[in-house]
This record gives sequence, C-alpha cells and structure tokens, in this order.
Amino acid sequence: MAQLRLALNQIDSTVGDLEGNAASVLRWTRHSVEQGAHLVAFPEMMLTGYPVEDLALRRSFVEASRTAVRDLARRLADEGLGEVPVVVGYLDRCAQAQPLYGQPAGAPQNAAAVLHRGEIVLTFAKHHLPNYGVFDEFRYFVPGDTMPVVRVHGVDVALAICEDLWQEGGRVPAARSVGAGLLLSINASPYERDKDDTRLELVRKRAQEAGCTTAYLAQTGGQDELVFDGDSIVVDADGRVLARAPQFEERCVVLDLELPAAATPPSGTVDDGLGVEHRVLSAEPLPAYAPAATGGEAPRMADDEEIYTALVVGLRAYAVKNGFRSVLIGLSGGIDSALTAAIACDAVGPENVYGVSMPSRYSSEHSKEDAAELAERTGLNFRTVEIEPMFAAYMGSLGLSGLAEENLQARLRGTLLMALSNQEGHIVLAPGNKSELAVGYSTLYGDAVGAYGPIKDVYKTNVFRLATWRNRAAQERGHTPPIPERSITKPPSAELAPGQVDTDSLPDYDVLDRILKRYVDGDQGAAAIVEAGFDAETVVRVLRMTDRAEYKRRQYPPGTKISPKGFGKDRRLPITNRWREG
Repeated sequence: MAQLRLALNQIDSTVGDLEGNAASVLRWTRHSVEQGAHLVAFPEMMLTGYPVEDLALRRSFVEASRTAVRDLARRLADEGLGEVPVVVGYLDRCAQAQPLYGQPAGAPQNAAAVLHRGEIVLTFAKHHLPNYGVFDEFRYFVPGDTMPVVRVHGVDVALAICEDLWQEGGRVPAARSVGAGLLLSINASPYERDKDDTRLELVRKRAQEAGCTTAYLAQTGGQDELVFDGDSIVVDADGRVLARAPQFEERCVVLDLELPAAATPPSGTVDDGLGVEHRVLSAEPLPAYAPAATGGEAPRMADDEEIYTALVVGLRAYAVKNGFRSVLIGLSGGIDSALTAAIACDAVGPENVYGVSMPSRYSSEHSKEDAAELAERTGLNFRTVEIEPMFAAYMGSLGLSGLAEENLQARLRGTLLMALSNQEGHIVLAPGNKSELAVGYSTLYGDAVGAYGPIKDVYKTNVFRLATWRNRAAQERGHTPPIPERSITKPPSAELAPGQVDTDSLPDYDVLDRILKRYVDGDQGAAAIVEAGFDAETVVRVLRMTDRAEYKRRQYPPGTKISPKGFGKDRRLPITNRWREG
C-alpha cells in the first residue's frame, strides 16, 4: 500500500470573479500545503464560479478563464506551492470540436486542470452533462471523452466532475478498469432538502463500483437562487465513511489515506469509449509515515436547522456578492414577514435590517404590536409609517371596492418600500411563501415587490415549522427567541378587509400544501391527486388557481431554492396555456 495526504477545499466562489477566485485558490492551497498535503483539490468551475449560464457562450469569458488557469499555475509555482499537484475547475473550450448544428457556439466545456510545477499538466472536461431541474448543460457545454488519471507518489488517481458520478457508466467503471487507487470527483452540487442522504448513498455506491476509495468534493455558498451546502465526503472501496465535511461551511478537509500502489500505467480506451490520459507526476511511493490527518466526520444538521441555514446562506450570498449592505422588510406582524426578518438578521446582522410597519384601517392592534415586538426581540431598525392618508386619497379619487380596494393597500405598501429603498439604499425583501405563490395569493407590485424572496420556496406549513425551530434554537442557546409567539399561533391573514383570514379563500394550509407538493413538486395530475385521497372539488380548485397564477410567478423576484422543484428554472410552464387539469 502507498500513502497519500489529500486536501479537499470545500469553499465558495463568485461567478465572473476570476481574480478573486484565483486568490482563494492560492490562499487555500497555501493552507493545504502547510497541513502537509500531497494532493490538493478545489470544486467544479472554481475559477469562474458556478453556474456561469450564458457566459459560457461568450468567447471573451472563455478565453479569460483559460488565461486565468495558466496564470494560476505560474503563481502557485512563484509562491513556492508548485510541487504539490492542484486540481481546479474552470471553463475551457474543445479545440478539436467542429461547428455542429445543436452544439453550443465555441464548444465550451465544464473542465478541470491539474496544475504542477508552474504548468497545466492535464485538462479534462465533464463527461456526463446534466440536463434536468436547474441544470441546462447541453445548452452550454460539449462533453469530455477522456479518462484522466494522474500518478501522485505512486498512486493512480482517477478524476471526474460532478455528474460523472450521478449517472451510470463512464468514468466510475473506467476508474476500476484503469486500476485507480483513488477516484476524486470535484462538484458544485446545489442544495436540496434531504439531498445529503441521497449524496452519501450515491458516493458509497460509486466507490464500490469503482473498486477504490472515492472522494466527493463539493462547494459552499450561494449563487442567485442556488445555495451550496458542501458536505464533502470520502469513503473507502467498501463504502465506509472516512471523512465528512460540515454543511454550509468553508473547510479544508485533510485526510491521510492508505491506497493501492500503482502498477503499469494504463492506456488505450476503456468504458464508454473513454480514451485514457495518464500523467506521471511522482512515480515512487512516499517513505512510510505515521498518519496524523484523520479528516473527521462532522455531525449532520437536523432537517429544520438544515433548511433554515440554507435560507440564511442563500440570502447572505445574494446580498454580499451583489454589493448590498442592508435590507428592508415590510413587517405586518404575521408569520411570513417575521420569519423573513429572522432570516435576514441572521444573514446580514440586525443592524443592517430595516423593518417598516405600514398599518391601514384594517390592521389589528395585535398585528401592530407583534411587528414592534419582533423588532425589539431581534434588534433590527424599526419605524411605523401609516398608509391611511395615502389610502384615503386614492379611495377618494377612484372609489374602489372589493378586491381592487384590498390590493390597493398592498400596492401602496410596495410603493412605500421601494421609495425608501431608493432613498436609503436598502434592497427590499419579498416575504411571500411557496403556498401563496402557487395559488396566486399575492399582489403584483404590492407584497410581491422586492429584490429577493428568502422564503419563496418554503411552503406555509414549513414556515410555521421553521419559525418554531428558530425560537426553540434560540432558547436552547440562552438567547431571546426572535419571533413573537402570537405571530406563530394566530390565524394567518392579509388584513386587507374586516375580519379577513386566509382560509376565507384558501383550503386549510395543511391540505393545500399536500396537494401542491404533489402537483408542483411531483408533477401529478388531478386524477392521481384525487386517487391519493383528496377531495376532487378542492383539488380542481387548487390546481386551477395554480395554473392561473403563472403570470404572477414570472414577475416575482428570485429566492433561495430548497426543494427539488422551486418556482424558477426547475419549473418552466407557458403563461398562455389553456390546458386545465380535471
């Protein structure tokens, strides 16, 4: 057996920030080398950030990425870090590809490079391209067709990128064919609820198929609607966990491995027609040493903590990476704005959160009190601006009634928030939840106004769960629970008419959410949902409300994705559409 100390750098990157991302690679490589690492790895498309979307089709950006990876190799050597091989993801192009109908212009590739002694010693591109959910890589990339292997201190290390592990065939069985001692996969892998369990079982299965120790390195941080939870994993050939990184944290996982010594260098063509590309960087095994780096196995978060943390990380990344220092929230005293405010305080600090109570003639005293209590509990900045004078002026001019009168209040609040945003430089957070967005229970240019929707992908029943969890977590830490108990226990209401509650026009949220999960997340039709035990009339009503609200959802701001199918890239339906279920 041979020994190898592997450093997996589970870190964040920013799309388009080639210089900043390269600086992160330098900094974390230095840290890895100081820990005695023999092989250092970084996530998928680390240099460019992920996902780059249509930037991949811009030749200038592709060339900038190619230049950046060459410069990085030289800088590593110049700073005395060149003796340790570094695997880093970037955006490349296929020089051999001929222009082809249906192929992305310029033949860009989701690629990685092995940097050593100031040079790029090997490059390879992702073989399996995902084209489902938020992934659209057939649009952006052409696949790689090689089986990359580097020999490091007498160990053959097979290399892969993300989807190469999620799909059958390709580089996983090829790793066994070439006799690899280690399969190293670099990934972006966006967060979804319960994905950590799926990911662990996947890595275990692939390690057994590859017949070798398998390291799965993922990134952290956020990019627009996506959030990345890290959760990097190393398992042995039998699927036993050797190391597991924490969730949602930047971390360098350093691990001493005992691996099979390499034999004859592999060559030729292996599984799926992949041509073997083998580079010998250091042929002889290291002298035996006492293993000191154990990697460790970080504890897993419980479900509610995991989801809440994802929402905090998503909002923080959006604000920080886009240069926003403060956020503005309309505080109604209800559960949605309360949870949104708690997330914001945890994401950017209460001193950077500004809440505004905007009562009308229909606002209850307890709602106004709950908004003020939330501000006191969290320490956010708070003010009250009455909308009654504005409302009265509009009503006097227009004489509105019914739904138009109700929506006018929401639109006045939206206008007020945007005016304060322009004046004071905050970004407005929209507090709508997934249940409301599904059935259109929101007002365009009113409560739907904002730059980001932190709970956009959270069903109402989960809003209550998360609020309860956040308060309990605060109590367990000896802190003040941020959300007033009455905001959690009182019946939800938009308070746009006397005595109004949500159930006047919607089914009970427990029923509503269970129907929506089947229709929105599961793509089930009306018949299948009714067959599962739901009232047929209620199902048809909910599904028709959902279909009619598509035009509203298109105009809603982005928000953190936590489910397998959020409203955004995951779910693409025509606005003009006469198909109706049931």
